[in-house]
Amino acid sequence: MNKPELLSPAGDFESLKAAALYGADAVYIGGDLLQLRAKKAGFAREDIALAAQYLHERGKKLYVTVNAFANNDEIPACGEYARFLRDAGADAAIISDLGVMAEFKKAAPELDIHVSTQANCMNYATAQVYKALGARRIVLAREMTVEQIRALREKLDPEVELEAFVHGAMCMAYSGRCIISSYLTGRSGNRGECTQSCRWSYALMEEKRPGEYFPVEEEDGFTTVLSSHDLCAVDLLSELRDAGVASFKIEGRMKTAYYVATVVNAYRRALDGTMPLSWCREELERIQHRPYATGFYHGEIIRNHHNDGQYIQQFRFMANVLDCKDGVLKLRQRNNFRVGDVLEVLSPRQAGLSFQVTDIRSEDGESMAYAPHPNQILYVPCPFELADGDMLRRKEE
Repeated sequence: MNKPELLSPAGDFESLKAAALYGADAVYIGGDLLQLRAKKAGFAREDIALAAQYLHERGKKLYVTVNAFANNDEIPACGEYARFLRDAGADAAIISDLGVMAEFKKAAPELDIHVSTQANCMNYATAQVYKALGARRIVLAREMTVEQIRALREKLDPEVELEAFVHGAMCMAYSGRCIISSYLTGRSGNRGECTQSCRWSYALMEEKRPGEYFPVEEEDGFTTVLSSHDLCAVDLLSELRDAGVASFKIEGRMKTAYYVATVVNAYRRALDGTMPLSWCREELERIQHRPYATGFYHGEIIRNHHNDGQYIQQFRFMANVLDCKDGVLKLRQRNNFRVGDVLEVLSPRQAGLSFQVTDIRSEDGESMAYAPHPNQILYVPCPFELADGDMLRRKEE
């Protein structure tokens, strides 16, 4: 059995490069049409071609999301966009709308179609319909158990691949089909404008008793019962692989390059068996996240996995390593640190390294007690060799 693909998100070129460096086999991005994320998480057209070239030179693939549900006036643009993605070198388009899928297959039949999780494919009969429409891969609904995935795989034509999410934020609505944000704020989650209203604090009130709030509360008189835990399936990779999943997907096109690097690094090492799962779990605690759960894979009910809306953050990203010469790191600072701080290394090549900052110098050679300015270029002594693309973080008190 082939090793499953590790699929990473990227909202910008920095994150895409981090995904490639830290071990992703493929990266998915958004463009300028129907991409289901805020515009800032989309790539310009010229950058899509550059992204495809960058990844292909490294033996990796590029998928582009076109997975919002289209309005009438957006359908005419689909054919031209399909041809553009094909010519730009994209390996597949991720689509949920049947009409968009048909337009893409008609305009660019060479471009692979991956059916988005927003299409909430839950069974083999639906998967076979998508196969008949030309789909190469099904991104499974997040509500499926491992056994349901196995049963679907057994009855689906083998040339159709299955992809499943293994890490990231989960929506409390069915496959992301939620209208809370649209109702409360006028910003539609199905159009890439979700305000994450499910993460807000709510109280229960009966309509004939306005102002009387029933005691459904966790703290401060409110409940966050709609706010789901984050998905973490690092312990289930073997089960999912054996059930027939060919691609393990990480959520997070709005996340930072540090988040992408950390999560991809952990899952890459888990898949390759180069570090024990206990190490991989600890690594996944080094990003900002909500409490973890395994979603529906073992049949859990989502109401048992809501959280108080607060993020957990044990570590903070401090700096990008740009170069290392003669025992001195050239850094781009991202958050404040000072002499005496212990910085931990994030690297795709090494693990378990940390060192104490003994000196900080500016580009002018000025010695500094602390580094207050984000994106400042700094020089810091280091007892071991690091490389461009490595990152530094600090444990928070």
